[in-house]
Amino acid sequence: MLDDVARLLACPHCGAGLEPAGGALRCAANHSFDLAKQGYVSLLGGRGAPALGDTAPMIAARADFLAAGHYDPISTALADATAGAHTGGPLLDLGAGTGHYLARALDRVPDEVGVALDVSKFASRRAAKAHPRASAVLADAWQGLPLRDAAVGSVLNAFAPRNPAETHRVLRPGGHLLVVTPNTGHLAELVAALGLLSVDERKPQRLAEQLAGHFDPIATTTREFPLHLGPAELGTLVGMGPNAWHTADSLPARIAELPDPFPVTASITLSTYRRR
Repeated sequence: MLDDVARLLACPHCGAGLEPAGGALRCAANHSFDLAKQGYVSLLGGRGAPALGDTAPMIAARADFLAAGHYDPISTALADATAGAHTGGPLLDLGAGTGHYLARALDRVPDEVGVALDVSKFASRRAAKAHPRASAVLADAWQGLPLRDAAVGSVLNAFAPRNPAETHRVLRPGGHLLVVTPNTGHLAELVAALGLLSVDERKPQRLAEQLAGHFDPIATTTREFPLHLGPAELGTLVGMGPNAWHTADSLPARIAELPDPFPVTASITLSTYRRR
């Protein structure tokens, strides 16, 4: 399954290209990486311990919430923007989670393959099955992306951290980076009701500063839409994000006290950048 994307990948230890070798990928220095039975390949390597990835319950919650269509306006906007900006080349979803957003984008660019990269093995297991033209790679973006220089034509980054220098390196000249970030009003009603983590008001400025020098801003659009969620859906929404690390014990009882259904607003910014 990884044959189509092996030409894009690089060894996390030495940076050499990888080639299919039976049920594994191998570089010229004989570093070998087996294909997991769940369909993904682990390219964790480099310096230090990998970042802490999302847990199995978090990924299951995200899969359920996205499959229910609650964030379809976001995935549609991202897929449309990807198709509109794309000038050729494979797609990379950086912090891909379940591969939901990459799959929608691949549907809009039918001649390309995609790489779903995430540091969570539970995410990679799901992303490996997200789309017939997508392959999943377990890797930590902060240790360097295990891809060859100028390997991909577009990079997607939805609700996930990013590595600007490495993203610049693996993008083709003139390629595009598409970033989805939450606005300060994103899920504000739920944040207020449950005391959840809020979005930093300086997030847009921090994103611009982070990408300056590597990318030029091309377009920015906002998507805001209402959701009316029952207790189970609220549980999956909170459980699929960073709040899951802080609210697990008290969450069910607190959600039970909220109106059913509970009105909440989704609000995001979709920014498109071109590689310098």
